[in-house]
Amino acid sequence: MENEIKIGKKIFIRSTGKDEYWLQDIICDNPNVLPLPGNLVCVYKEKRQSKGGRLDILLKERDDNIMYEVEVMLGETDPSHIIRAIEYWDNEKRKYPQRQHFCVLIAESFERRYFNVIQLMSLSIPMIAIQANLIEENGDRTLYFNKIIDIYVEPEETEEEAKPVNAATWNQDAQWVNDAATEMFSLLKDGHKKVELKHTQSYVSIAIDGKNAYWFCKRVKPNAAMFFVVKDAEKAEVIKEILGKAEVQFSYNINKEFMIIVDCEFLKNNAKVLREIHSLRYKVVTEYEE
Repeated sequence: MENEIKIGKKIFIRSTGKDEYWLQDIICDNPNVLPLPGNLVCVYKEKRQSKGGRLDILLKERDDNIMYEVEVMLGETDPSHIIRAIEYWDNEKRKYPQRQHFCVLIAESFERRYFNVIQLMSLSIPMIAIQANLIEENGDRTLYFNKIIDIYVEPEETEEEAKPVNAATWNQDAQWVNDAATEMFSLLKDGHKKVELKHTQSYVSIAIDGKNAYWFCKRVKPNAAMFFVVKDAEKAEVIKEILGKAEVQFSYNINKEFMIIVDCEFLKNNAKVLREIHSLRYKVVTEYEE
C-alpha cells in the first residue's frame, strides 16, 4: 500500500550496545540535530570543571553570544543528573557572566515526578529538557530529539491577577535592577524631552517618547540584563564594533536584540560608550559631547 505509515517501537540506546559517549559524539559532530535555535557549534566535550566533575558538552550559537551547557544521560533522568546540570551551568555562567547561558538536560525518559521538578526550577533557571528517542522498525533504527520543556515564559496576567508595580516594588525584590535602570536613565535623560522610567512585573524600562528604548531584567545580584533593539543592520554592525573596541561582551540574537550584563559600576565606567551607542540610535549628539 502506497504511503503506508510504518509503526516503530522505542528502544533504549544501551540495549544496542551503545553508551553515553556515543550519544555525545553524535551531538558534538552535528549539534544542530538538537531542537535548539540558531547555528550551533561544539566548543568542548567533557569539559573539566574547576570545582570538580566534567561538563558533557558545551555548545555555542555561532552568531550570538549564547552558550548551552548540556548534560547527557541514557535511560531516565534522576536527581543527580538534574543537580549536575545546574551546577555546571552555574559554573560556566559565573565564569562568563556577559554571555547568555542555558541549562540543557538530555535523557531518554523524564518520569513525571522529575518532569514536574524541572518545570518548577525553570521558574528561576533557564532550563531546557530534550528527550532522545531511538526508534526501531524492521531492523532499521532512527534517532531523533524532541524538546519537552523549554525555558519558562511568564504567563499573561489578567487585570485581577496583576499587582501594582512601581519603583518601591522593585527596590524590595531586586533593588540592584532598579538601581541599574536609574543609573542608565541618568545618563540619557538630558537628551530627550520625554523620557521616563517604567516598572512592570518582568522588567524595568527606559521609555523614550512612549516606547521602550532599554529594558532591564533580573539576574544574579548585582547583575541585570540590559536589552535594546537595533533593527537597522548597518547600525547594529557599528554598535558591535563599538562594543568590541571597548571590550564589552554582548549578545545580538535573531530578534535583533542586544543584551549586555550590567551593574551600576559597569554603567558608570562605560558611560561614554553607552552614550555613543545611544547617540547612534537616536541621533543625539550635542547633548552628550564631553
